[in-house]
Amino acid sequence: MDFKGSDTVPGPRTEDQLPHTAEAAVKIVIVGGFGVGKTTMVGSVSEIRPLTTEETMTQAGIGVDDNFGSDTKTATTVAMDFGRISITEQLVLYLFGTPGQERFWFLWNGLFDGALGAVVLIDTRRLEVSFDVMGRLEERGVPFVVAVNTFPDAPRYPVDELRTALDLPEEIPIIECDVRRRASSRDVLMTLLQFLHALAMAKAPA
Repeated sequence: MDFKGSDTVPGPRTEDQLPHTAEAAVKIVIVGGFGVGKTTMVGSVSEIRPLTTEETMTQAGIGVDDNFGSDTKTATTVAMDFGRISITEQLVLYLFGTPGQERFWFLWNGLFDGALGAVVLIDTRRLEVSFDVMGRLEERGVPFVVAVNTFPDAPRYPVDELRTALDLPEEIPIIECDVRRRASSRDVLMTLLQFLHALAMAKAPA
């Protein structure tokens, strides 16, 4: 999804240093297939100027990369996207967006290291690309929520149907979002934090 037309944080972006009130910083990864909106999500919600590693798509990628939507998409992430958002004065999230092209998935392992949780962005026009993504997270033991990016021309399905199609257990949250909108992207992150808190409480001794 193109970052153009996305919300931006009002006023100038803050400096890169952590707020002096911050007591905890948490690493979150945002994963998904090619063109599902990972770069846009990081850019729309980050309170600092996001770091992106996008490169122009060329003819060399034809037959190698998933080129779905490339009629409007001219660049693709080749390493990672990075941003930051303060949830409270004490809690800061570091956001790492992974590359969507399969040939760059070898970078994912390093990005997963130290991650408390993940957001899996999906496009209902291409649900099949989500299975490998979720499988990798499950193998690494990284808890995740699923965020359905509501592209204008994408079909919309009831949550129960999506859960069945994705073979997800009942406890994993599924939420619709528009990653171009800061409030919507923030809601996804809050859903993930609530899910992580519920998991921690369930593991806590009685």
